[in-house]
Amino acid sequence: MEFGREFITLFDRVQIRYYGLIIVAAMLVAAWIAARLAKRSRLDPDHIWGGLTWAIIPAIIGARLWFILFPPQSLVDQGQTTAWYFQNFFNLENGAIAIWSGGLHIFGALLGGGLGAYLYLRRNKLNIPVWLDIAAVALPLGQSIGRWANYVNQELYGIPTTLPWGITIEGAKRVGEYRSLVDFPATTTLFHPLFLYEFLWNLLAFVVLLNLFLRNRNSFKPGDFFLMYIMQYAFIRFLLEFIRVEQILIAPGFPINFTQLVCAIAFAAALFVFARRRSVANNVPAVVSTTKKAA
Repeated sequence: MEFGREFITLFDRVQIRYYGLIIVAAMLVAAWIAARLAKRSRLDPDHIWGGLTWAIIPAIIGARLWFILFPPQSLVDQGQTTAWYFQNFFNLENGAIAIWSGGLHIFGALLGGGLGAYLYLRRNKLNIPVWLDIAAVALPLGQSIGRWANYVNQELYGIPTTLPWGITIEGAKRVGEYRSLVDFPATTTLFHPLFLYEFLWNLLAFVVLLNLFLRNRNSFKPGDFFLMYIMQYAFIRFLLEFIRVEQILIAPGFPINFTQLVCAIAFAAALFVFARRRSVANNVPAVVSTTKKAA
Protein backbone atom coordinates (compact mmCIF):
# COMPACT_ATOMS: atom_id res chain seq x y z
CA MET A 1 0.00 0.00 0.00
CA GLU A 2 1.36 3.40 -1.05
CA PHE A 3 -0.02 6.79 -0.05
CA GLY A 4 0.31 9.37 -2.83
CA ARG A 5 -0.66 13.03 -3.08
CA GLU A 6 -4.08 12.26 -4.58
CA PHE A 7 -4.66 8.54 -4.16
CA ILE A 8 -3.79 5.32 -2.36
CA THR A 9 -2.27 2.53 -4.44
CA LEU A 10 -3.15 -1.06 -3.57
CA PHE A 11 -1.34 -4.10 -4.99
CA ASP A 12 0.69 -1.79 -7.27
CA ARG A 13 -2.28 -1.25 -9.61
CA VAL A 14 -5.53 -0.38 -7.80
CA GLN A 15 -5.99 3.32 -7.06
CA ILE A 16 -8.36 4.67 -4.41
CA ARG A 17 -8.66 8.43 -4.79
CA TYR A 18 -8.98 10.65 -1.73
CA TYR A 19 -11.42 12.76 -3.75
CA GLY A 20 -13.91 9.93 -3.92
CA LEU A 21 -13.46 9.00 -0.27
CA ILE A 22 -14.08 12.58 0.86
CA ILE A 23 -17.16 12.98 -1.36
CA VAL A 24 -18.63 9.72 -0.03
CA ALA A 25 -17.92 10.83 3.55
CA ALA A 26 -19.58 14.20 2.84
CA MET A 27 -22.73 12.53 1.53
CA LEU A 28 -22.95 10.10 4.45
CA VAL A 29 -22.47 12.81 7.09
CA ALA A 30 -25.06 15.10 5.46
CA ALA A 31 -27.51 12.20 5.14
CA TRP A 32 -26.96 11.24 8.79
CA ILE A 33 -27.71 14.79 9.91
CA ALA A 34 -30.79 14.89 7.68
CA ALA A 35 -32.00 11.57 9.11
CA ARG A 36 -31.62 12.94 12.64
CA LEU A 37 -33.63 16.03 11.70
CA ALA A 38 -36.31 13.85 10.11
CA LYS A 39 -36.58 11.72 13.23
CA ARG A 40 -36.77 14.86 15.37
CA SER A 41 -39.63 16.04 13.14
CA ARG A 42 -41.40 12.70 13.69
CA LEU A 43 -40.79 11.61 10.11
CA ASP A 44 -39.39 8.30 8.91
CA PRO A 45 -35.59 8.78 8.62
CA ASP A 46 -35.35 5.82 6.23
CA HIS A 47 -36.68 8.11 3.51
CA ILE A 48 -33.44 10.10 3.72
CA TRP A 49 -31.41 7.04 2.78
CA GLY A 50 -33.95 6.08 0.15
CA GLY A 51 -33.80 9.56 -1.37
CA LEU A 52 -30.00 9.51 -1.29
CA THR A 53 -29.97 6.20 -3.16
CA TRP A 54 -32.14 7.68 -5.88
CA ALA A 55 -30.04 10.87 -6.01
CA ILE A 56 -26.49 9.50 -6.34
CA ILE A 57 -26.45 8.36 -9.98
CA PRO A 58 -28.43 11.37 -11.34
CA ALA A 59 -26.11 13.66 -9.34
CA ILE A 60 -23.00 12.18 -10.97
CA ILE A 61 -24.56 12.33 -14.43
CA GLY A 62 -25.76 15.89 -13.86
CA ALA A 63 -22.39 17.04 -12.51
CA ARG A 64 -20.55 15.67 -15.53
CA LEU A 65 -23.16 16.84 -18.04
CA TRP A 66 -23.06 20.42 -16.73
CA PHE A 67 -19.26 20.37 -17.00
CA ILE A 68 -19.19 19.22 -20.64
CA LEU A 69 -22.06 21.53 -21.66
CA PHE A 70 -20.37 24.52 -20.04
CA PRO A 71 -16.61 23.79 -19.96
CA PRO A 72 -14.28 26.35 -18.35
CA GLN A 73 -12.48 28.76 -20.64
CA SER A 74 -9.10 27.15 -19.96
CA LEU A 75 -10.30 23.93 -21.62
CA VAL A 76 -12.08 25.75 -24.44
CA ASP A 77 -8.78 27.48 -25.25
CA GLN A 78 -7.22 24.02 -25.61
CA GLY A 79 -9.96 22.89 -27.98
CA GLN A 80 -11.96 20.89 -25.43
CA THR A 81 -15.33 22.41 -26.25
CA THR A 82 -18.74 20.84 -25.76
CA ALA A 83 -18.61 19.55 -29.34
CA TRP A 84 -15.19 18.00 -28.68
CA TYR A 85 -16.49 16.15 -25.62
CA PHE A 86 -19.35 14.60 -27.59
CA GLN A 87 -17.09 13.76 -30.53
CA ASN A 88 -14.71 12.04 -28.10
CA PHE A 89 -17.43 10.62 -25.89
CA PHE A 90 -15.69 7.31 -25.17
CA ASN A 91 -12.18 8.73 -24.83
CA LEU A 92 -11.09 7.12 -21.56
CA GLU A 93 -8.51 9.82 -20.83
CA ASN A 94 -10.42 13.08 -21.23
CA GLY A 95 -13.69 12.22 -22.97
CA ALA A 96 -17.23 12.81 -21.78
CA ILE A 97 -17.36 9.58 -19.77
CA ALA A 98 -13.94 10.07 -18.15
CA ILE A 99 -15.20 11.44 -14.83
CA TRP A 100 -12.10 10.00 -13.14
CA SER A 101 -9.97 12.59 -14.95
CA GLY A 102 -11.82 15.45 -13.26
CA GLY A 103 -14.61 17.69 -14.40
CA LEU A 104 -17.69 17.63 -12.18
CA HIS A 105 -19.76 20.73 -11.45
CA ILE A 106 -21.74 21.22 -8.26
CA PHE A 107 -24.65 22.93 -10.06
CA GLY A 108 -25.20 19.85 -12.19
CA ALA A 109 -24.85 17.62 -9.13
CA LEU A 110 -27.51 19.60 -7.26
CA LEU A 111 -29.89 19.56 -10.22
CA GLY A 112 -29.37 15.89 -11.00
CA GLY A 113 -29.44 14.78 -7.38
CA GLY A 114 -32.43 17.01 -6.72
CA LEU A 115 -34.30 15.42 -9.62
CA GLY A 116 -33.58 11.92 -8.32
CA ALA A 117 -34.69 12.85 -4.80
CA TYR A 118 -37.80 14.57 -6.17
CA LEU A 119 -38.81 11.42 -8.07
CA TYR A 120 -38.33 9.39 -4.90
CA LEU A 121 -40.51 11.78 -2.90
CA ARG A 122 -43.22 11.75 -5.57
CA ARG A 123 -43.14 7.97 -5.81
CA ASN A 124 -43.63 7.65 -2.05
CA LYS A 125 -46.22 10.48 -1.93
CA LEU A 126 -44.26 12.49 0.64
CA ASN A 127 -44.60 16.18 1.50
CA ILE A 128 -41.93 17.59 -0.84
CA PRO A 129 -41.41 21.07 0.76
CA VAL A 130 -40.96 19.54 4.23
CA TRP A 131 -38.28 17.13 3.04
CA LEU A 132 -36.60 19.81 0.93
CA ASP A 133 -36.22 21.90 4.08
CA ILE A 134 -34.49 19.04 5.89
CA ALA A 135 -32.16 18.54 2.94
CA ALA A 136 -31.46 22.29 2.78
CA VAL A 137 -30.20 22.30 6.37
CA ALA A 138 -27.89 19.30 5.89
CA LEU A 139 -26.55 20.11 2.40
CA PRO A 140 -24.19 22.95 3.45
CA LEU A 141 -22.43 20.60 5.87
CA GLY A 142 -21.93 18.05 3.11
CA GLN A 143 -20.65 20.77 0.79
CA SER A 144 -18.21 22.06 3.41
CA ILE A 145 -16.71 18.59 3.83
CA GLY A 146 -16.68 17.95 0.09
CA ARG A 147 -14.64 21.09 -0.61
CA TRP A 148 -11.61 19.40 0.95
CA ALA A 149 -11.71 16.99 -1.99
CA ASN A 150 -11.03 20.03 -4.19
CA TYR A 151 -8.03 20.87 -2.02
CA VAL A 152 -6.61 17.39 -2.50
CA ASN A 153 -6.95 17.72 -6.28
CA GLN A 154 -5.71 21.34 -6.27
CA GLU A 155 -8.62 22.32 -8.51
CA LEU A 156 -10.46 25.10 -6.67
CA TYR A 157 -8.23 28.13 -6.25
CA GLY A 158 -8.28 31.80 -7.08
CA ILE A 159 -5.96 34.43 -8.47
CA PRO A 160 -2.53 35.06 -6.89
CA THR A 161 -2.54 36.72 -3.48
CA THR A 162 -0.08 38.00 -0.89
CA LEU A 163 -2.32 37.03 2.01
CA PRO A 164 -0.64 34.73 4.56
CA TRP A 165 -3.18 31.94 4.05
CA GLY A 166 -2.52 31.69 0.32
CA ILE A 167 -1.65 28.23 -1.02
CA THR A 168 0.85 26.98 -3.58
CA ILE A 169 -0.36 25.15 -6.69
CA GLU A 170 1.73 22.73 -8.73
CA GLY A 171 2.53 23.84 -12.26
CA ALA A 172 0.65 20.88 -13.74
CA LYS A 173 -2.52 21.94 -11.90
CA ARG A 174 -2.48 25.52 -13.12
CA VAL A 175 -4.38 27.00 -16.04
CA GLY A 176 -3.97 29.94 -18.40
CA GLU A 177 -1.21 32.43 -17.80
CA TYR A 178 -0.46 30.92 -14.40
CA ARG A 179 1.16 27.89 -16.05
CA SER A 180 4.28 30.00 -16.50
CA LEU A 181 6.66 29.12 -13.68
CA VAL A 182 8.86 32.01 -14.75
CA ASP A 183 6.23 34.69 -14.20
CA PHE A 184 4.62 32.76 -11.33
CA PRO A 185 7.29 30.67 -9.54
CA ALA A 186 6.00 27.44 -8.02
CA THR A 187 7.41 27.97 -4.52
CA THR A 188 6.70 31.67 -4.04
CA THR A 189 3.40 32.27 -5.85
CA LEU A 190 0.40 31.94 -3.55
CA PHE A 191 -3.21 31.60 -4.70
CA HIS A 192 -6.51 32.30 -2.97
CA PRO A 193 -7.76 29.06 -1.36
CA LEU A 194 -11.32 29.21 -2.69
CA PHE A 195 -12.03 25.75 -1.34
CA LEU A 196 -11.32 27.10 2.15
CA TYR A 197 -13.56 30.12 1.68
CA GLU A 198 -16.43 27.90 0.58
CA PHE A 199 -15.73 25.47 3.40
CA LEU A 200 -16.02 28.24 6.00
CA TRP A 201 -19.10 29.80 4.42
CA ASN A 202 -20.92 26.49 4.06
CA LEU A 203 -20.07 25.56 7.63
CA LEU A 204 -21.46 28.89 8.84
CA ALA A 205 -24.57 28.43 6.68
CA PHE A 206 -25.12 25.00 8.21
CA VAL A 207 -24.87 26.37 11.76
CA VAL A 208 -27.28 29.25 11.02
CA LEU A 209 -29.84 27.13 9.17
CA LEU A 210 -29.66 24.38 11.80
CA ASN A 211 -30.30 26.82 14.63
CA LEU A 212 -33.21 28.42 12.79
CA PHE A 213 -34.64 24.98 12.03
CA LEU A 214 -34.38 23.77 15.62
CA ARG A 215 -35.47 26.95 17.39
CA ASN A 216 -37.67 28.95 15.01
CA ARG A 217 -39.04 26.45 12.53
CA ASN A 218 -42.64 27.41 13.30
CA SER A 219 -41.91 30.95 12.09
CA PHE A 220 -41.32 29.66 8.56
CA LYS A 221 -43.46 27.99 5.94
CA PRO A 222 -42.54 24.60 4.48
CA GLY A 223 -40.03 25.23 1.70
CA ASP A 224 -38.59 28.44 3.19
CA PHE A 225 -35.38 26.76 4.32
CA PHE A 226 -34.83 25.42 0.83
CA LEU A 227 -35.22 28.93 -0.58
CA MET A 228 -32.79 30.32 2.01
CA TYR A 229 -30.30 27.61 1.06
CA ILE A 230 -30.46 28.66 -2.59
CA MET A 231 -30.05 32.34 -1.72
CA GLN A 232 -27.08 31.93 0.59
CA TYR A 233 -25.12 29.68 -1.77
CA ALA A 234 -25.91 31.77 -4.87
CA PHE A 235 -24.72 34.84 -2.97
CA ILE A 236 -21.32 33.51 -1.91
CA ARG A 237 -20.67 31.71 -5.19
CA PHE A 238 -21.40 34.91 -7.14
CA LEU A 239 -18.81 36.81 -5.10
CA LEU A 240 -16.11 34.14 -5.18
CA GLU A 241 -16.33 33.86 -8.96
CA PHE A 242 -14.67 37.29 -9.21
CA ILE A 243 -11.38 35.83 -8.01
CA ARG A 244 -11.72 32.28 -9.38
CA VAL A 245 -9.17 31.25 -11.99
CA GLU A 246 -11.28 28.73 -13.92
CA GLN A 247 -14.33 30.51 -15.25
CA ILE A 248 -17.06 29.85 -17.79
CA LEU A 249 -17.16 32.98 -19.93
CA ILE A 250 -20.31 34.28 -21.58
CA ALA A 251 -18.45 36.52 -24.01
CA PRO A 252 -15.10 38.37 -23.99
CA GLY A 253 -15.40 41.54 -21.94
CA PHE A 254 -18.75 40.60 -20.40
CA PRO A 255 -18.82 41.94 -16.81
CA ILE A 256 -19.84 38.62 -15.24
CA ASN A 257 -19.29 34.99 -16.16
CA PHE A 258 -21.86 32.27 -16.84
CA THR A 259 -21.79 30.87 -13.31
CA GLN A 260 -22.46 34.32 -11.88
CA LEU A 261 -25.38 34.77 -14.26
CA VAL A 262 -26.89 31.49 -13.05
CA CYS A 263 -26.32 32.53 -9.42
CA ALA A 264 -27.94 35.93 -9.97
CA ILE A 265 -31.02 34.36 -11.56
CA ALA A 266 -31.29 31.70 -8.83
CA PHE A 267 -30.89 34.27 -6.04
CA ALA A 268 -33.46 36.65 -7.54
CA ALA A 269 -35.99 33.87 -8.14
CA ALA A 270 -35.59 32.41 -4.64
CA LEU A 271 -35.76 35.85 -3.02
CA PHE A 272 -38.90 36.75 -4.98
CA VAL A 273 -40.69 33.53 -3.98
CA PHE A 274 -39.50 33.82 -0.36
CA ALA A 275 -40.61 37.46 -0.03
CA ARG A 276 -43.95 36.78 -1.71
CA ARG A 277 -44.64 33.83 0.59
CA ARG A 278 -43.78 35.92 3.66
CA SER A 279 -45.95 38.77 2.43
CA VAL A 280 -48.94 36.48 1.91
CA ALA A 281 -48.40 34.89 5.34
CA ASN A 282 -48.31 38.30 7.02
CA ASN A 283 -51.53 39.36 5.35
CA VAL A 284 -53.54 36.32 6.38
CA PRO A 285 -54.03 37.26 10.08
CA ALA A 286 -55.23 40.74 9.10
CA VAL A 287 -57.88 39.29 6.80
CA VAL A 288 -59.06 36.83 9.43
CA SER A 289 -59.22 39.55 12.10
CA THR A 290 -61.24 41.86 9.85
CA THR A 291 -63.67 39.10 8.98
CA LYS A 292 -64.32 38.28 12.65
CA LYS A 293 -64.83 41.93 13.52
CA ALA A 294 -67.29 42.43 10.71
CA ALA A 295 -69.23 39.36 11.77
